[in-house]
Amino acid sequence: MTYEFLQQYWWVLISLLGALLVFLLFVQGANTFIFSLGKSESEKSLIINCTGRKWEFTFTTLVVFGGAFFASFPLFYSTSFGGAYWVWMAILLLFVLQAVAYEFQHRSDKPVVVKAFRIALVANGYLAPFLLGAAVASFFTGSDFSVNKDAMGAMSPVISTWGNNWHGLEALADWRCWAFGLMVMTLAQTGGLLYMKNRIDDEKLEARMGKALKLVAPAFVLLFLVSAGFILLGSGYAVASDGTVSLEPFKYWHNLIASPVTLVMLLVGVGLVLASIALGILKGTRKAVWVFAPGVVLTVMALLFLIGFNGTAYYPSSSDLQSSLTLANSCSSEFTLRTMFYVSLALPFVIAYMAYAWASIEKKAITSSELNSSEDKY
Repeated sequence: MTYEFLQQYWWVLISLLGALLVFLLFVQGANTFIFSLGKSESEKSLIINCTGRKWEFTFTTLVVFGGAFFASFPLFYSTSFGGAYWVWMAILLLFVLQAVAYEFQHRSDKPVVVKAFRIALVANGYLAPFLLGAAVASFFTGSDFSVNKDAMGAMSPVISTWGNNWHGLEALADWRCWAFGLMVMTLAQTGGLLYMKNRIDDEKLEARMGKALKLVAPAFVLLFLVSAGFILLGSGYAVASDGTVSLEPFKYWHNLIASPVTLVMLLVGVGLVLASIALGILKGTRKAVWVFAPGVVLTVMALLFLIGFNGTAYYPSSSDLQSSLTLANSCSSEFTLRTMFYVSLALPFVIAYMAYAWASIEKKAITSSELNSSEDKY
């Protein structure tokens, strides 16, 4: 195991965790429909309890994703989380607010309090995927930061400096971040509708889900095409053999063509997502979400491969190209990566346990009669 292999191995692992997180955002996407699809109290309760059985998976994956990034590429963690902290703090606050809303909405007998918590779930459903998407878009568009490489050797407490006082919110001034953020949001909504269609046994709700899917899914496809267009047709941040970073026209397109594995992953992933949408809209099948899941995972992993491999800066600086972060200049020591490699071999057992827990929860579709007869509900 060479140092380069370990760097690439951990990028693959982070890409997998990031891809799983994006799929699990269906929890947020489903919550955006609490009031628009839920016309009665029982219908609202069905939606909330359907997603409430899965929100811990999303939250846990987010934490593991952040932890893995911190351990393997600490300079990214300190640069992004320490510089663009308004965006990341907003995301974390939204997820904490979601957890509080799930747990406390029915601990009050006041309807206004219950409604306030449900509004918090809806806000999390819209804003969390959007902000995550806008943050990821900066991996392609660049961010305003600089890195003092001399400070790294001197063990200085300040290594990275953000170039403005907006600390990440400046991304919202870039239309590309809006397009990418809205794309992730509508992807989460599409996944949420497909998941609810699979798990909720209620004819009226199912009919409304089908109508909502016909509106949300085409919006996602359009935003995906826009996002793919500016990524593949725009300039990217190329890294020379000596570590020098420069702008290269069509860089991500070149990366895609140069890597048959990434190309196949992207084509298969996009094909599966489109197939799941077609199955959900045209066939109305309840199992479309299980075609959607691997499609999302493969697509997101392919996009992250585009920015991490083939001599590319995965976290570029738009104001100082040579401060851009690459796998080589932002990773942990070889000893740390090697040690964590052996620890990561336990990951299949963790995934197997999560699959077992998921299957145990999903033995049958959720119904109103089940909720009425159970005290274990949100």
